[in-house]
Amino acid sequence: MKLRLHFVVDPMGWFCISMVLFVWLYNSFLIPKLVLLPHYAEGHIPAALVVFYYLASLLCISALFRASTADPGKLAQDPKILLAERDNWELCNKCNMMRPKRSHHCSRCGHCVRRMDHHCPWINNCVGEDNHWLFLQLCFYTQVLSLYTLVLDFCQYYYFQPLSSADFAVHHELALLRGSCFMGLIMFGGMSSLFYTQVKGILAVSFAFSLTEQMSLSSYGPRRSWQQAMAEVFGTRWKILWFLPFRSRQPLRLNLTSRSRV
Repeated sequence: MKLRLHFVVDPMGWFCISMVLFVWLYNSFLIPKLVLLPHYAEGHIPAALVVFYYLASLLCISALFRASTADPGKLAQDPKILLAERDNWELCNKCNMMRPKRSHHCSRCGHCVRRMDHHCPWINNCVGEDNHWLFLQLCFYTQVLSLYTLVLDFCQYYYFQPLSSADFAVHHELALLRGSCFMGLIMFGGMSSLFYTQVKGILAVSFAFSLTEQMSLSSYGPRRSWQQAMAEVFGTRWKILWFLPFRSRQPLRLNLTSRSRV
């Protein structure tokens, strides 16, 4: 499946995503140069710590790029609505277009988005049905990278052995580490709270809709589990693929088997 790039023309969004890129660049270049590579060269730490940091940094920036440039689920100008599904569509009073239920109109982007969660200025894009999984990946990998950065900052100051070589970074080590710690605390705290609310919202919406389906069908079938809810967001039942931003997403509709009353 060919990946299509989606860009939002919004100066405020460009400013916010530039700040996010600055934080990523600052830590992705500072930590290896100041902590990882010098200590690895002198035999203080194993190579696995260096590889893991670069891998976490790569996954984080990949999720950011994909989430900010992926189509969140913009509705077509003239959608084809099946007769059997007309009850699941409604008219948007802002753009006067038909849209499926659980869609919302983004005033900043100027169009409706399927299953829109919110417009995030930090990725300069809406978070909708087609890029929600990428936004979750971004929150997760930002937490991993920020926490790892904080641990390395702490070890550099209190645990690691002093380096034999001295350059500009070493002479200004305390100031640079303070900046890294400040950014790490802000990113880890903010993303942890956001990730928690996102997962909680997905499970809450899934639980509510599973109850609605059961009541409408007058059935006693099983409720939708958290694995099914997350699989529908990520577009696959393979949990290992939930962590990979280097793929395309296909819509996944899960049917709940139910028993009708006799």
